[in-house]
Amino acid sequence: MRKSFVALASAAAAMVATPVVANAAAAERAAAPVEGEQELGGSLLILLLAAAAVIAGIVIIADNNPSSP
Repeated sequence: MRKSFVALASAAAAMVATPVVANAAAAERAAAPVEGEQELGGSLLILLLAAAAVIAGIVIIADNNPSSP
C-alpha cells in the first residue's frame, strides 16, 4: 500500500510540474529577427496560380453548352 501511494504521489507531482516547466522553457525562447521577408510569407506566384484556378473554375461552371443532346 505504501509503495502505490508513493508512486501515485510522484505521478501527481510530475503531472502538476510539467506545465510549469514547459511554460518556463517557452519564456526563455525568443524569435530571431528576419530581414527581407514578407509578413504574410506568401509569394506572388502562388497568388496568381490561385486566381487562375478560381477563374478557370468559374469558366468551367458557367459553360452553357449542354452535355447531353
